[in-house]
Parts: sequence; C-alpha cells; structure tokens
Amino acid sequence: MKCKTHQALAKRLRVTKNGKVLKRYCGQGHFNSRDAGKITRKKRRDTSLSDAHAKALKVLLPYA
Repeated sequence: MKCKTHQALAKRLRVTKNGKVLKRYCGQGHFNSRDAGKITRKKRRDTSLSDAHAKALKVLLPYA
C-alpha cells in the first residue's frame, strides 16, 4: 500500500536538505505591535523542531 503524506502537516512544516524540520514561530497573525522587540525579531525567522518531535512527524511526511 502506498504511503500518503499528511497534507495539513506538509503545509506547516518544511524539511531541509540535511533533514531538519522547520516551522514558523507561533503567534504571527495579528496584535504583533504589543510584543516586545525581542519577540518581534524572533518571529521573523523559522524555528527548528527538537529531534524527538522531528522523528515522530517525519512518519507523516514520507516523501519530504
């Protein structure tokens, strides 16, 4: 049987060439002006998931 990609997860995560799993920093939708400058700068770049989470989620992304 063919493995299927979990599409909801594929839209939220990105797997790099070296196998790291990246996600967007949470809470970027609106009300960003009230955040501290440190948090605003943090939201500009993606964050990597821990190895334990990445291993579990790669099962749902067989072709990524």
